[in-house]
Amino acid sequence: MTDAVDNPEKMMCFSSIMPWWVILLWGILSVIIGIMFLTTPGITTILFITLLGAFWLVGGLFSIGSLFVDKSNMGLKLFLAIINILAGVVILLYPLYSTLFLLAFFVIFIGFWGCFIGVSHLYHAFKTKDAGNGVLGVLSLVFGILLLVYPFIAAALLPFIAGAFMILMGIAAVIAGFMAKKAIAVVTA
Repeated sequence: MTDAVDNPEKMMCFSSIMPWWVILLWGILSVIIGIMFLTTPGITTILFITLLGAFWLVGGLFSIGSLFVDKSNMGLKLFLAIINILAGVVILLYPLYSTLFLLAFFVIFIGFWGCFIGVSHLYHAFKTKDAGNGVLGVLSLVFGILLLVYPFIAAALLPFIAGAFMILMGIAAVIAGFMAKKAIAVVTA
């Protein structure tokens, strides 16, 4: 496993897909955004949901524009474009309410997903007599039920969890960026 990280040729192959400085920049931006989520979670979350609304609005407009070039699946493309435009307009007109709604919706979706995964693991555990899957199934089921019972508390904690995750992901990306730079220097030397 460490061979893939320590092998400069493999790192060089990865860095040909994405330059080392892009990985480093991504890591730095992730750390900054993570700190923003932890220090000002409300404003940062509203800002990100508003950007999502603008993205959906512009994406919907481009989808409609693409219908002039490619008319295949026109009905589905038009339907999705209209949904994107409507969602974008609603989010841009009501950013605070949209943020609360989208966070609660996301938490409820994750809660249902956790319950589904938990039941699947429990089924597999009983079928194969696997205690590890059983424990994982119980934990997933309990996690899903907690999210469904307390969606607003979970939605309020979501920016903090996202912030901590982004900081950890950013640190890992910064380290990977420097490792890619070092691997490039070793291979080219």
